[in-house]
Amino acid sequence: MAYRETEKMRKRKAEARQRILTCAYQCVADSGFRSARVTTIATQAGVATGTIYRHFESKEDLFAEIFRLATQREVDKVAEALATQGDATARLEAALRQFAERALRGPVMAWSLIAEPVDPKVEVERLKYRKAYAELFEQAISEGMEEGCIPQQDAGQSSTCLVGAIAESLVGPLSPVQSDARQEPENEPENDNNDPLVNAIIRFCMQGLTGTRR
Repeated sequence: MAYRETEKMRKRKAEARQRILTCAYQCVADSGFRSARVTTIATQAGVATGTIYRHFESKEDLFAEIFRLATQREVDKVAEALATQGDATARLEAALRQFAERALRGPVMAWSLIAEPVDPKVEVERLKYRKAYAELFEQAISEGMEEGCIPQQDAGQSSTCLVGAIAESLVGPLSPVQSDARQEPENEPENDNNDPLVNAIIRFCMQGLTGTRR
């Protein structure tokens, strides 16, 4: 008679998988992908190391899933900003600010997502999500051209340049060597528009899109 997994067993397995993901996510947020250890994740999740490999074929598969979860959160935040009121330039500014401010508030995770050297499986996910950001920006740029607030241009190419510019501009500040000097106070308001670095990034990106000084 073939073994049939019970509903209780399926629930226990799902709960264990979620604990593994939660703990792995926190380990990466605390110290990056390279410093995250499967043994540490297993201990924090309250499972044996072998249990992790019953849910994920390898450490690389686990980290690729963490990358997908973490980056999707950021993509969703950018999408939310682009869905707010205002013309396309205002919405793009809001999205760029959202991207930069969230990165600087969580520099370890942001560095891991943007620039940390990673395994090939994780790098594949990085390329997918850079494309996801570009597609969101491309739509907004196209809408801006229709509204007349953004000059006619190749929206696809401009969106790719936008993703590259904001990511590259954050590499230095997010670097483990530099980010400690930029740690924000715990009670710092999330929507503080006075950060010179964030304002400089937005100014550069918007000038490139619109051809006008902002």
